[in-house]
Amino acid sequence: MLARRFTISMLLVAMASSGVAFPGWTLPLSPGDRVRLFTPLDDELPSNSPFRLSGLYEVNLDGTLQVPFLEPQPAAGLEVAQVEKNLVDALIKKGYFRQEFLELSVKVAHWAPVYVTVSGEAFRPGRVLINAAVSGERDGASQPVIEEAIAGNYPPERYLTAAIRQAGGLKPTADIRQIRLIRGKQEKVFDLSGVITGQSVPDVPLIAGDQVVIPRVAIAQKELVRPSQLTPTEIPVLLSNLTAPHTPNQGKGGQILNLEYGTRLSQVVVAAGCAGGTRSTNARRKVALVRTNRLTGETNVIDRPVERLLNNASNDKENPFLMPQDGVVCYDSKVTNIASILRTVGTIFSPFFLIPGLFRHDE
Repeated sequence: MLARRFTISMLLVAMASSGVAFPGWTLPLSPGDRVRLFTPLDDELPSNSPFRLSGLYEVNLDGTLQVPFLEPQPAAGLEVAQVEKNLVDALIKKGYFRQEFLELSVKVAHWAPVYVTVSGEAFRPGRVLINAAVSGERDGASQPVIEEAIAGNYPPERYLTAAIRQAGGLKPTADIRQIRLIRGKQEKVFDLSGVITGQSVPDVPLIAGDQVVIPRVAIAQKELVRPSQLTPTEIPVLLSNLTAPHTPNQGKGGQILNLEYGTRLSQVVVAAGCAGGTRSTNARRKVALVRTNRLTGETNVIDRPVERLLNNASNDKENPFLMPQDGVVCYDSKVTNIASILRTVGTIFSPFFLIPGLFRHDE
């Protein structure tokens, strides 16, 4: 407990001494964010007056705000309070207002979607878009409704955990205690293990251009193979089952199943009807797990006798957890295969099979 308090204290001291909002508990602005400026001095001006300052402004692609009568003002990477102070200072410095008369407020009207990069031990690493806009969000007709709905300081999908989810979630080999966040020339390390253990987590707001690096550990962690805020909820698994007797619920024998993350090979074998039936013919069925490394393209195939798999269900090596895009293929036992061959041979040499040939005339 003492060590935990010390760690939290050191984190707060580091945040306070940095002088910037990286990463703090507030969210700096990014290009595309919209802020609303308001000053009561505009109340005396007509609504169409070119001298009004109040209005909705969007942070430009270069990270600046274009406010009337001022050169572009830096905004991206700054907190709203700092932007407000800079605008007040600029207006006073230009001589447009006296300090004692100028009242100006800046409030966030809309948090824009931003691109960040996630690399390392995620299922879909790369450049991801977080806080994505819904259809019609930027249309003029719907904009006032959107502003009412999402104005404020809490965009739930512009945080570190949201970026990791958008990148497919953590792999079992992710070092969840050493997540690196790089912003410009600065870098911080975060321990997100609280998401798994149920403890509080210092989720971090992100801005455009942030980089998230997820290091690798040598041994896979079973505690990460379950649905959570940082791992997938469901995973797609490719299934092929053409065993005899064929399972009715498998359609033509091949399909994509969406399974809860944390499902083991034995569970999908049972669900797919690859196990069970007559012991003398089905006990020696086999199952193959086909797994492809999505970065290198390398494919590995693991063969398991179904009976051995079920008898060693608690063994991680014998009965692995399924990963996204794994393929599971069921095979009949040798007894069933031989019986099928004999049936085929018997059909070919059956008198009823030969009878049509007696009446066939050569052309």
